Amino acid sequence: MRYDELPASMRNDTVKQYWEKLQKRKASLTMKRLFDIGASSLMLLAASPVFLLLAAAIKIDSKGPVFYRQVRVGRYDQDFKIFKFRTMVTDADKIGPAITMGKDPRITRVGRLIRKCRLDEVSQLLNVLDGSMSLVGPRPEVRKYVQQYRPEYMATLLVRPGVTAEASIRFRKEDEMLSAGGDPEKIYVEDILPVKMGLGLEYLEKISVLRDMKIMIQTVIAVLKK
Repeated sequence: MRYDELPASMRNDTVKQYWEKLQKRKASLTMKRLFDIGASSLMLLAASPVFLLLAAAIKIDSKGPVFYRQVRVGRYDQDFKIFKFRTMVTDADKIGPAITMGKDPRITRVGRLIRKCRLDEVSQLLNVLDGSMSLVGPRPEVRKYVQQYRPEYMATLLVRPGVTAEASIRFRKEDEMLSAGGDPEKIYVEDILPVKMGLGLEYLEKISVLRDMKIMIQTVIAVLKK
């Protein structure tokens, strides 16, 4: 996509600088996509028994679908539906905030265990296969928060959002931070989101398959430690 074909919301001087840098790394981006397809296919195959067990546990524990298809903002500022194993009661987004805190009453019993092990994110491998996400990249936000992005943050939408990211590792205990006291929405927008965006912009500077592999390994270690 040419720069002048980007959505108007993304066309600013800072985004153009990142766009030009990514144009010089087309080979790396192609390898990244091939790695995404191959690795996610193998992981889905290996994880299929776990998927079946999780699906059964979710259905037995509470009424509702197995997957929660929340709308997020992806590459080129386009909306897409993310696959997440449902960990909350049906229509949780209609009875509470977009962010989730540690002891959120909307979380189901099975959902609490799934979240603890970060298994709700594994289903996003399906998004990787359909091309709406990558294994590694800036985490996708809901439109509500994207509308509050500073102009430079829009550069993170030049690449596919990731199942994991350096921000996922840094804020692996985000729900505890949000429930520590104060207005959780304000804490997220003013304290957490700017750091996440900064890490996302740093990722664009050094994007490569090897870096993705490193972040994936760090993610697994972080989950095991949690």
